Amino acid sequence: MKHANSPCAALLACAAGAFLPAAVCLAQEPQSIDQAANDPTASLMNIQIADWNTFNYHNSDESDNIISLRSAIPFKIGDQNNIFRITLPIITDHPFLGSGLSDTTIFNLSTFDRSWGRFGVGAVALLPTGGSSRGTEKWGLGPAFGFVNSSHKGFLFGLFNQNLFTVAGDGSRPDVNVSIVQPIVNKSLGKGWSLGASEMSVTYDWENSRWASLPLGMSVSKIHKFGKTPVQFSGQYEHNFQDEGITGSDTLRFSVKILMPTL
Repeated sequence: MKHANSPCAALLACAAGAFLPAAVCLAQEPQSIDQAANDPTASLMNIQIADWNTFNYHNSDESDNIISLRSAIPFKIGDQNNIFRITLPIITDHPFLGSGLSDTTIFNLSTFDRSWGRFGVGAVALLPTGGSSRGTEKWGLGPAFGFVNSSHKGFLFGLFNQNLFTVAGDGSRPDVNVSIVQPIVNKSLGKGWSLGASEMSVTYDWENSRWASLPLGMSVSKIHKFGKTPVQFSGQYEHNFQDEGITGSDTLRFSVKILMPTL
């Protein structure tokens, strides 16, 4: 008999996966806005709305759809640059969960400039805003670390890691203990276009000692200015090679991100 995987890993990948593109940097030399929009360690305030449609499942004919609302807010404590981000996933269709707001993730990353690019360290937290029908009913907390190398003009590469471990919550529900690794690869093509890896949240479930998600995908983005406001439009396709049980296989993501470099 096929069993459905725990939906928490997919939801966490949606919420946490999104550390990708968040920014404008105050690095050693100014970045173009198209490169900065794909640099997760830069300091650009932005607001993003994305639609995540998993149209194909392994071992099932199910599908799901999630609207992701996300904002990245840069700030300083003294001379130290920080990035605060909040992600609100709203389930519109899911084979195992109800519709509405699922669990919220937040993180704060302190960033440090280097000659080759930038790295950041901080913490990520899971807030059980989804309740019993749309979430894990667990509070989670853990470390986060990432870096981006921008020393090659027009090309970014790096890695971001988030770790969530249960610290409180409903004792009758499974604990959330996961590590998520995201490769960062992006190439600016000029005229606002860029090509890179999708969000690719490779997820290991420590609670069940297994890989919960092994995705591979690509992303195409275009920045267009409306007046003085740059807006990034992105499309992604991703395939999940973890095919045990009933779990998402193929996902399309479309997003609109309003960039606010002057704030």
